[in-house]
Amino acid sequence: MSGFDRIIGTAGLIAAVVVLGGCELGHKDTQQTGFRGAGMAQIVDPDHVAKLSAIPPPPYPLPDDSGPRARETYQNVRVLGNVSTERFNHLMAAMSQWVAPPAQGCNYCHNPNNMASDEKYTKVVARRMLQMTRTINGTWSSHVKATGVTCYTCHRGNAVPTYKWAIAEGVADPDTIVRNKHGQNSPNAAVGYASLPYDPFQTYLNGTAQIRVAASSEYPSPDHVVSVKQAEQTYGLMMHMSTALGVNCTYCHNSQSFRSWSLSRPQRATAYYGIRMVRDANAHYITSLTAVFPAYRKGPHGDPYKINCQTCHQGQSKPLGGYSMLALNPTLKGPPVPTAPPEGGAAGAAVPAVLANPQAMTRRQ
Repeated sequence: MSGFDRIIGTAGLIAAVVVLGGCELGHKDTQQTGFRGAGMAQIVDPDHVAKLSAIPPPPYPLPDDSGPRARETYQNVRVLGNVSTERFNHLMAAMSQWVAPPAQGCNYCHNPNNMASDEKYTKVVARRMLQMTRTINGTWSSHVKATGVTCYTCHRGNAVPTYKWAIAEGVADPDTIVRNKHGQNSPNAAVGYASLPYDPFQTYLNGTAQIRVAASSEYPSPDHVVSVKQAEQTYGLMMHMSTALGVNCTYCHNSQSFRSWSLSRPQRATAYYGIRMVRDANAHYITSLTAVFPAYRKGPHGDPYKINCQTCHQGQSKPLGGYSMLALNPTLKGPPVPTAPPEGGAAGAAVPAVLANPQAMTRRQ
């Protein structure tokens, strides 16, 4: 072999290594989830499956819900006043496990010399989050089903959830094209490392913009005008949802027609309500705390950190593998309890009514 051939061979080997470096090599598990030939299959890389979080045991056995009410025992109990004192104490102990730093415990939210005081912003936030959790469990069963959520679903033992978002930081001068990427062309983990708009959350998970971009007709129509930029934002959100749940597109969609509801799997309807649940939580519970959060708990544009699909799911199609913590924490079940808005915040609007016939969106042919 000549020296030139060796150089070409070496260069080819290096090129192959570089190209294959972008592939996920190794065994893949495939599960057919729809009709044969419909392109409905889940492909799972066992080496990249998110590990389930350990479920923390309750602080002590759940007490009976009898005896005096929390409002009769304590002052300034605005959300859980109708719960028994013993069950109220049990939930407070559980919340310390789920959210509070170990070194602080109850003092993370409370002044130990005046437990009724609202002087710490963390207590005001915790109260609002209790309202949000009970609203989700009492109103959004179309998404969380009977499994429900608790503080641990998002926090996992952290004072601030690991997965959160705020409006992405932009360039100093948005009127110039110099260095202005308009939020794209930089592979970003938030959208599955796609070089597409990496901040679809403000548009779709805090705002109410239409996410669907596929038309009902194969021909152009003035009734359905969607820009390429809008389509890219939608794709970015779908990439986020795929990564957050650890699934591919056909977990919800049929590749014959991504638009068709009748060809989709029931999971698509669950995701539909999940998007609206997240919008409600962000707009009516978290954004209402903007004046309460300190600057270091906000994003670069001054908005508080909010939730997306990854906040709860963390790589699993069902948060915590589908394990329900509500049975041991029934205090967090609905119905939602309306209260006065937090100090300095805006009142949360009522939860929007879900569609009257969700079963119509879960049909399969």
